[in-house]
Amino acid sequence: MIAYSDTICFISKKGRTCGKAAVTSNYQQSYPDKATMGQLQFGIHEVLPANDRAWVTGSWELHREKDTVGGGFSLFWVNEDGNWRIVRDNTY
Repeated sequence: MIAYSDTICFISKKGRTCGKAAVTSNYQQSYPDKATMGQLQFGIHEVLPANDRAWVTGSWELHREKDTVGGGFSLFWVNEDGNWRIVRDNTY
C-alpha cells in the first residue's frame, strides 16, 4: 500500500473507493490471510511519462492454491515531493 497516495481513488467493478485508509480497509477485508493474497504477478504494457506524472497500463494475475484470477489495470502516478505515488487505480 506504500505506493498509494493519501488521495488514492481505487476504481473496480465493485465501485469507487477514495482515501488511503478506506482503500487499505477494503484490501484487508478482501485479502484477510496469505492464502487469499496468493502470489501476485504484473505485466507492464505501457508507460506514458510526462514531467511529474505517468500513466501505466498492464495486466495482473493472482495465483492461489485454489484458483488463478487476473485482469488489467490503469494507474495514474504523480511525483509527490520526490516520491512516486498512485493517485488513481482502475483495476478490472
